[in-house]
Amino acid sequence: MEPQLFGVKLRFSRSVKYLGVILDSRLTWREYLEVKVRKAQNLLWACRRACGMGWGSKAQGEPLVRPTISFASLVWWPACQTASTKSNLSKVQRLACLGITGAFRTTPTSAMEVLVGLPPLDLVIQGEASSTAHRLWGLGCWSYLHPQQGHTRILTRLQGSDPIFNMRIDSMRPVYNLEP
Repeated sequence: MEPQLFGVKLRFSRSVKYLGVILDSRLTWREYLEVKVRKAQNLLWACRRACGMGWGSKAQGEPLVRPTISFASLVWWPACQTASTKSNLSKVQRLACLGITGAFRTTPTSAMEVLVGLPPLDLVIQGEASSTAHRLWGLGCWSYLHPQQGHTRILTRLQGSDPIFNMRIDSMRPVYNLEP
């Protein structure tokens, strides 16, 4: 018997898109990362087509790619620890570095990253996830269901690395008074 919702038959799917994030049945994030890498590469190629070979500067390449790649990084950052993800992210970073420096295509990616001052994207993503986790924890919006598993272990790692991350952040929640 097939499941139904309000009389409509539901089909099983290996992945689903929710709030712009593609969730697969095993949470490998492979399909989501392929889409994000493709979008980032398309953005970089569009810049190159619009502005020519010397299109890049650190100020132009960074704001385009990083938000595209790091969206929802808090939930998928563990995938950054796999070699295939690091390789895919390195391809995006290489394309950006080539545009910024105008270097030959045989120049090593790590050398261009050092010249330009860009950290590897997998470390940027882990940093974004860490800062997001700390902000949510500081606001009281973080749940410790499984602190040593999956995406939630980033806060445990962060708080274990330095005691300053065990302090709450200085913020005030807005209070709305709608009565006259």
